[in-house]
Order: sequence, then structure tokens, then C-alpha cells
Amino acid sequence: MTNRKPLALKYRPQKFGELIGQESMVLSIQNAIKLKRLPNAYLLTGIRGTGKTTTARIIAKAINCNVDFSTNEKCKDGDFCHCDSITNSNHIDILEMDAASKTGIDDIREILEASKYHPSTAEYKVFIIDEVHMLSKQAFNALLKTLEEPPPHLKFILATTEVKKIPVTILSRCQRFDLRRIKVDEMKDFLSKICEKEKADVDDNSLSLIAKSSEGSVRDALSILDQSIITYNLMGAKVTEDKVREMLGLADTSKIIDLMTNVVEGNVEKSVSTVEEIFDIGADPKLVLHSLLEICYLMTRTKTLGKISKDLSVSEADADRLNHLVKDLDLTYLTMLWHFLLKGLEDLNLYPNLSIAFQMLLTRLCHLKNMPDPQAILGSSEESINENNESQKLGSVTSKINNEPTTQIKNISQELERPQTKISNNPITSKIDSFQDLVNLVEKNKEIELKFDLERNVRLVKFSQGKIDIAFNEKLSKHFIKNLTSKLLEWTGNRWIITLSKDLGEETIYEKKNKLKEELFEKAKQTEVYKKVKELFPEAELIEYKKLNKDDEE
Repeated sequence: MTNRKPLALKYRPQKFGELIGQESMVLSIQNAIKLKRLPNAYLLTGIRGTGKTTTARIIAKAINCNVDFSTNEKCKDGDFCHCDSITNSNHIDILEMDAASKTGIDDIREILEASKYHPSTAEYKVFIIDEVHMLSKQAFNALLKTLEEPPPHLKFILATTEVKKIPVTILSRCQRFDLRRIKVDEMKDFLSKICEKEKADVDDNSLSLIAKSSEGSVRDALSILDQSIITYNLMGAKVTEDKVREMLGLADTSKIIDLMTNVVEGNVEKSVSTVEEIFDIGADPKLVLHSLLEICYLMTRTKTLGKISKDLSVSEADADRLNHLVKDLDLTYLTMLWHFLLKGLEDLNLYPNLSIAFQMLLTRLCHLKNMPDPQAILGSSEESINENNESQKLGSVTSKINNEPTTQIKNISQELERPQTKISNNPITSKIDSFQDLVNLVEKNKEIELKFDLERNVRLVKFSQGKIDIAFNEKLSKHFIKNLTSKLLEWTGNRWIITLSKDLGEETIYEKKNKLKEELFEKAKQTEVYKKVKELFPEAELIEYKKLNKDDEE
């Protein structure tokens, strides 16, 4: 009886051409090998299962092969070829070290001692250090000098999934290559070819689900495919999408969208019933929550970019359902839903019974739509305070502010949102009948910031007693409305409503002054005096224009 090799080992790439999804990296490495411009050290980084160790072995073969490794040419009979021994991990000059189990400086010292000796049979001695981020600080420091200036016969290949944990001093001495995640369509094509070679009966939807579940890892995809074939094909059954979902503990996408629809509608009873159906087929609560997060992302993407018809992970029917679902939703709600789902992941780890924790989260999510908009609360708090001030006499307003509130909630609200006004005991006589009166009053009270904003950053749309509609530019102070409302209450004793309008409005006071000044300058340039001055002094420029009174003109 022969031992059956796992698919992840059986179809492990042995040449650059067999690597999938890493075309740019392969091109760069092959060109460097052809030109004999090899770096002292390679650094291969990426998520698990994208081929870091495999690529390291292929590089070791390529730089030591007797023939051009980029072609399919075989070594001549009788020649010693290094490729087979490197593939079997028994070449004397190619040393592989797992830094996860050998993290200390003593292990690095052994490598440095061995690096002094020339290779026995190969052209280059190669050290492959896997999971290099696990090395200790002292081990990294010991590597520095040799990594920067190794002997001509020595090459380092470092592989890691945690590149951020590697010291910058090491990174600067390596030529870095990032192995990217494999796209869903590329992974699906690769798995389809494997199924043909293995004569496995796996339907197209199953391959799409496996490719998506692997999250870009080739090893994970092959392991799931291998498990599917062993579980069903070898027993005479066809691998279908439902069987793969059951095997992985995944919920059906349509069921997840049903669940999300019930959550959005706030129907707790239907939501709990749907999630119980999902759990009955063996779905894991954490995976269901991950699926809900993915649906929330797709909803947000649909809301902002339109229907996601080109997304391979979503069927046309599901895309239509999502498009219909988000019609009456806003981005504020979707953002809050995303944060509540993320918080739910933490909560699931705090309670041993995942099903109970998930149903409690579901109850919160169903009532999320009934919560008021945070921006609306912030906007209405100040308005409600102003309305309370208007309903009281001016004399009682001062005492109301100075007195402590009776409840804790009211205390917090007033401390955070109440405009800080100081109303004097003197009778209020200020009256504002126009926008210019307002500017004059602001100038009289020496409110420099308000005056600057009113003249330069505010365009009047409509002015009436107690209400001002304005447009503004991006330079307007963020506290402008709050400060102006507070000062108007202090100066006039009445509550004024400042409304931000979408209309263009009039020109700003500053723009009007500049326009008038330009008109006066043009008018002055038409006078005889100006023309005579320009004849006598051609380089003279008009700096200021003043209109003379009648006595001066005479």
C-alpha cells in the first residue's frame, strides 16, 4: 500500500514558472540570476501558504543549477544535479533553519562558523532561515555584519510572516520581496487544474467557495480541497457547495443576508429564528459573525459605489438583494453596525457559550436602528439649551446657569454642550436690524475673530430679526456659530438662529470693499490728473485713492 501524499506537498512548485500570482517577483529574481547580480540576502514576506519557503528553495536551486534553470532543459546524464537533493532537503550546502525553535545567539553562531567554509559541491552555500522574526535581539545583532558583507560563496534567504518585527538594520541589508495573496479567480483556476489531474468530481461553486475560504493562501486552499476529496469523492459522492459549507462550518450566503435583513428591520424574533437555523447545520458563531462583517462591508460598498455586479464572491441574486437592502439606509447606520459587529468579536471571547453571546449581540444589533443619530444629538443639544434660555426671563437666565442641576444626566449635558455666555446685569439695549449692524456691533465689542469671519468668510443669504441664513467658505472657524449665537444672546437678550444654507449668497464684505476699491481705481485712472502724472512719471503706480471734498476741488 502506497502512502498518499497531501496535495499541498504533491503540487509544491519546483520551478519559478509553477509559482502562481507572483509574476513581478519571479521576473525580478530571474533577471538578477541571468545577469549574475545576486544580492547578499533575500527577504521573503507574506501571509502563510503563499510560497515563501518554496520560493527560497527554488532560488537556491536556480543559483546552483548546472544549466539555465529558467528553461526546461535537463542536466546531462552523469552530471551531478543539485536540484533533486535541494528538493528533498538533504543537500549538504543548503541549510534550512527554523528560527521559531532556534531563536538564540548560540544557534546563529553555529551558522556564522559554518559560513567560513566554502561549499562542498554547489557554487553557493545558502542559509534559509524560516520565521526569522522569532530570532532574539542578540541573534539579530550577531547576523548584522555577516549579512552586510558575506563571503562571495554565501547567500542568505530569510522568510517571515511578521516583517514589522524585524529590525530596520536587518531590513536595510536585504533585498525584499512581498509575496501577495492569490486572487480568488487565480486560485479557482489553479484548483480546477488540480481537480483535473486528480480526476476529482468537484463542482464549480465548491471551487469558488474553497478559493474564497483560503483567504489567498495556496496551502490552505489545497488542504481544504484535499479534505473535500477525501471526505466525499473517495466515498463515491460529488463535492458540492453545501457539503463544503457543512465541512467548514460556514453558513449559506443567502441565510446570512436573510439574517442581516432581519437585523436591519429590527425583527428580533426572526433574527433569532434564522440564526438558530444557521447553527443547526453546524456553523461556528465566530465564522457567522465574520460573514456578517463581510456582508456589512458589501452593503457599505454598495451604498457608496453602487451595485457590486463585478464582485466574483457575490452572486447576481445576492447583489440585487444587497442593493435593495441599503436603499433606505445611511452611512452613519452602516458605520455603527460595523463597529458593533467588531465589538461583538471581542464579546464572544469573554463568554464560554458562544451561542448565548451571539444571540445577545443579535438583540443589540436589532435595536441599533432605533438609536438616534449622534450628529443629530449634538446639533439638537445646543438648540434645546437656547430654547430653554428663551423661555425664561433674562434675569432668571443668569441664576439658572449659576445653579447646579438636580440630576446627573442634566449636569453632564450642560457641562458639555452649554454655550459659555456671560450676561451682564446692565439692561440690554443693543438692537440689530441688518447684517451691517451686526458687523458694527461685533467691531464695537472688539470681537476680532468674529469680525474677521463675518467680513471675509461669511456670505449673507437672508437676514431677518432673530434668524440669519449664511453661506461660508472652508476657512470659517469651526466655533463660529457657537460663538456668534452666544454673543448675540448676551448682547440682545434674544435667541438667534444661525442657519447654514446651500445657496451661494451675497459677496462677502471684504469682496465688496475690494470690488469698490477697484472701481474707484479705474475711475481715478480716467482722470486728467492721473494721465498728466503718468506722462511725467511713466513708472508711477496708483497706490491709494481719496475723494476730495468740494472745498479742495475748488
